[in-house]
Amino acid sequence: MKIFFIIVVVIILIIVVFQSYTVMSSNKTEEQKYTVIRKEKNFEIRCYPAVTIATIHSNAKSYRELSGPGFRQLAGYIFGGNEAEIKISMTAPVHMDINDTVSTMSFVMPSLYNETNLPKPNDPNVIIKNTSEEYVAVIQFGGFASDDDIKFYSVKLQNILKEKGITAYGHYRYLGYNPPYQFIGRRNEIIVSVQWNEK
Repeated sequence: MKIFFIIVVVIILIIVVFQSYTVMSSNKTEEQKYTVIRKEKNFEIRCYPAVTIATIHSNAKSYRELSGPGFRQLAGYIFGGNEAEIKISMTAPVHMDINDTVSTMSFVMPSLYNETNLPKPNDPNVIIKNTSEEYVAVIQFGGFASDDDIKFYSVKLQNILKEKGITAYGHYRYLGYNPPYQFIGRRNEIIVSVQWNEK
């Protein structure tokens, strides 16, 4: 009984140390830059400047269908699956546009890269492109994301924007900030493009 107790305590300590290390590593990951334009209790408006992204297109119609295969394709590119065979640092968040036509997953490239100095992907399904500056509304939630969570918070953000008289357009998109093996301190966001005039 005593040995079993010691084993359990050791396992718990290992998990705590590993999760602490994971959180610290996540905090060192380069995050996509943005400016908060308006912040309220349950949502905010941000301005995202143009960035370079690596994107894949998919017939997936759910988070569950898109997340695994999409991540593997994009990870293949940044982990050396490119003409220069170089490794590109992971950034946060991972972008997902999940819908009934063509879904996408995108990795934002580190700020030192752009379309001209990024190596060509070995996988022709990985597309390198620049985004445009955009204003978005954002709502945040914790834990492990699911399709139900994404739907719930998308509807919640939609209702908030209607109540505030803010015009949204395009798909509601999901942003994921943490690796799947991180259990604590998880951050998820739903965003949607909005019409915004800072004046």
